[in-house]
Amino acid sequence: MTTLEQALSQQKTANVLLRPSVAPATASSGGSLTFSLCNQTSSNNVYAYVTGIATNNNYANYLLKSDGVTPYYPNNPTSTGTALSENCAIPLGKVGSTTDITVPFTDGGRVWFSIGDTLTFLLNPGESGAELVEPSVTNTSDPNYNLTWDFCEFSLGTAGLYVNITYVDFVCIPIALTLTNTSGTVTHVSGLPSDGLETICNELIAQNNKDSAGWDKLIVKKSDGSTLRVLNPTGGIDFDSTLFKDYWTDYVNQAWNKYVSASLEIDTQSSWGVVDGNTSNDRNSITFSGVGSFSKPSAADIFSQSTGAFAPQASNTDELLNIGARLSTAINRSTLLTDPDQPDAETVSSYYQNSVTNHFARIVHAANLDGKGYCFPYDDVGGANEEDQSGRLTDPSPSNLLITVGGGNASSKLKRGLVEAEKPKMKRSLAWNEDVKEPLPQAADYRDLEKAQVADYRDLEKGEHPKLMNELARANEAPKAIVPPILKRALGRYWTQFRSSSLYERLGPIIELINQFLISFLSLSLRAVLSRLAIILFVLIFYFLGMEPRGADIASQRRILEAAGLLNNGTITHGM
Repeated sequence: MTTLEQALSQQKTANVLLRPSVAPATASSGGSLTFSLCNQTSSNNVYAYVTGIATNNNYANYLLKSDGVTPYYPNNPTSTGTALSENCAIPLGKVGSTTDITVPFTDGGRVWFSIGDTLTFLLNPGESGAELVEPSVTNTSDPNYNLTWDFCEFSLGTAGLYVNITYVDFVCIPIALTLTNTSGTVTHVSGLPSDGLETICNELIAQNNKDSAGWDKLIVKKSDGSTLRVLNPTGGIDFDSTLFKDYWTDYVNQAWNKYVSASLEIDTQSSWGVVDGNTSNDRNSITFSGVGSFSKPSAADIFSQSTGAFAPQASNTDELLNIGARLSTAINRSTLLTDPDQPDAETVSSYYQNSVTNHFARIVHAANLDGKGYCFPYDDVGGANEEDQSGRLTDPSPSNLLITVGGGNASSKLKRGLVEAEKPKMKRSLAWNEDVKEPLPQAADYRDLEKAQVADYRDLEKGEHPKLMNELARANEAPKAIVPPILKRALGRYWTQFRSSSLYERLGPIIELINQFLISFLSLSLRAVLSRLAIILFVLIFYFLGMEPRGADIASQRRILEAAGLLNNGTITHGM
């Protein structure tokens, strides 16, 4: 029995797209969207492929045929490695041309691009239908291994369109995204410039010259010596298990030692709220009281964010996966040592500042024109007020998606006259269907769709569990009280008992008012506090010096002011 989530996970880990044998409770009605594919490479021989799970056709695997309109649903073959019976290579035409295709409602969708050659997709027999074997960058026997290809990911359904560029597995061809909705609002992800791949290679070599960690081993060359692609660290480890083996050891030891005496606060950004963790006495694990613990992760665990220390645990699975996503992200960005409040205390400028960090992610982000793109599975984790780094676009009312391949015309600024949308910030929660959601603009039924556990609007990034990008940041999220961890631990039990008492119910409104006042006051910066105190002091000084009118003085001062006003207007003459 294969669920949709398991099928999407298998696509990530094994490059095989399964047909779910257990369909979601709510199926999508029919629908489609126009994708415009623009060839801005230097080649006139560029091909596109569209693959995914058709949510409006019993969740069958499909590819678009070469006409870019007709879905092809392959029959379940009797043997492995069976060739497709239809031509599914969509030619993009000469350089500068744009080809429109029609894409049906889809989960696990990918738009693939290959330059110079067509790609090979194969079929394996499956439990509930044909399994689609997709190209792989870590299988040297794959017929596509030595070809130049890349893809972006999307999900399309009744809740709208989600699409992202991705570098989680590798970097090869520059891809840019421009999404227009039915109101004419445009959002954009710029991607890499045309020479972005070589820039990344040069920076990886330069970094390896500094630390000799093996960053240059992520570069894959063609037989003629030119660059084919750059693998992410997880892909590099697939080829060489010793790569980065001890890279994170000292950093992790320092971080685990730090939280023996200090508390690590992680905002789950979901119904679990903020959880506190401390390192065990033996310094081998960080424990979150009442939830679970994390042992020291290996380099492979840190880069993949889904194995070893960060793999699913037997109890409190969803909450620990949520915490682990934020913990592993803080290590990748090397902010765990500097920010005990994750991810709220982080800023984009603080990422990758330690000499030991995920330099692949640092370099790839820097090479992108707008700095955006998934460089590891949970690259969308961030503080509520920080700009998203993942390179995703989403809209409940899309009218067109323009995908530009090749790096030409991938500008970080939109054309004049287009309206830049204010993109809603979204957070991930692995317990998404229990969280409180906020509707996107112009989507009155968006919350209802989520509560019905609609499965056709999900992120498709790598990881053991599909990421759920349709969870919106709470627009008016309540501020958190700034209380020292030692007081939290000392008073937490008594506060819980008090909240369950009848006295708390009677005093609740007053307590809440005091709590909100304290939260608002304590959340102010030092400058703001001092400025408010100065204003109060200024008023008091003037009052006690007698410059504030009081009692009988008010009437006489009013007559003086009125007389002065009339005199200025010329209505009072001398001698009257």
